[in-house]
Formats: sequence, structure tokens, C-alpha cells
Amino acid sequence: MSLTPNIVTNKAVLDKYLSVPQPDDKVQCMYIWIDGTGEGIRAKTKTVNFVPKHPSELPIWNYDGSSTYQAEGSNSDVYLYPVALYRDPFRLGNNKLVLCDTYKYNKQPTESNKRKTCLEVMEQAKESHPWFGMEQEYSLLDMDLHPFGWPKNGFPGPQGPYYCGVGANKVFGRDVVESHYRACLYAGVNIAGENAEVMPSQVCIVSV
Repeated sequence: MSLTPNIVTNKAVLDKYLSVPQPDDKVQCMYIWIDGTGEGIRAKTKTVNFVPKHPSELPIWNYDGSSTYQAEGSNSDVYLYPVALYRDPFRLGNNKLVLCDTYKYNKQPTESNKRKTCLEVMEQAKESHPWFGMEQEYSLLDMDLHPFGWPKNGFPGPQGPYYCGVGANKVFGRDVVESHYRACLYAGVNIAGENAEVMPSQVCIVSV
């Protein structure tokens, strides 16, 4: 497997230009959606001339769904409906992350738009005031898709010392985990806690 050229770009260049002052009347809104695989994330950025406070203030946008497994080439327009707004922990300032529902040209939800049905059910049950807790476990992978920090031709030691572990020989990539945690809190994602899991390079995040 060839490695992505992103690993050899000079990240100091990005830091330099992200520090360039941004006009007060220009806000970058990154529209984010789930593609036709049901798992992949796609994104594109729109500049607006105001600081949005609610997703309803942002325009519906479109994209080529034939390139995201969501439409045929003969009729490929898919529409992005903003539904949630978060502070952008990457671009900072007034910039926003915009989570979106996806709809076909005929205003029907795409097959990967599971939120529409979920919202309809939640609206029916809202008088019950349901509570939700979500636990997400993820594993950090190296650029070759090998678990991060694992020996390239072998395995780490057996499980036991890694769960809620402390120390560089037990928790791999803690700087990534801590950055993720802080970025979520900055954005407004209600993270309740995190811990290292039973497999080295595996992490658990809990949100409520």
C-alpha cells in the first residue's frame, strides 16, 4: 500500500495561513454529511457573510451525488439540509461545522439519511423525555492501516495492562486522544468521559 502524500507536507505552512486574520464578515461553514456507504464522511465549505446562530439560518446546498454513491450520473444532484451547528475546532474563530441531512432531487431522503426516520420517532416520544448515552470505541490506525503502535510483524503483549492504562508503553497515541477530547468540548459536543480500552491503540469515548 502506498502512503498518502499528506504525511510529507509541511504542516507549518498550514499553521502560518490559519493565523492570517480572517475578515469579520466572512465565516467558513463546513457542511458535513454521511455518504452512500453509510459510514464514510464527506465535507465541503461555504463562505457566508454572517455568523450563523442556528442551522436554519444557513442555505440548503447541493453536491454531485454520483461521486458519493448516492445518485446516478444522469440525475446526480443531492441536497444538503443543515440540521446541527458546532464551533469549528480546526479553523477556530467564528467558523462552524455544519452537520447535514441529505435529500435526493425529488426531496426524498437518501438511503443513508437515517436521521429523518429517527427524528420522526423521537418527535412522537418527546413527551416521555427519553435519555440517551452513547459509547463510541475506536482504534487508531497507522497510515498502512496497521494498529497504531503495534509491532509491524507481530503483536503487543496480552491484554491486562492497557485498560484505563497510564504510560507511553500502555497507551498509544494519547496526544491524538486528548486532542480529540478537547476539540469536541470546544465544538460543543457533550463528551462525558474517555478511557483507554483493553487493546492498545483502542479508545472509548462516552457522550450524553
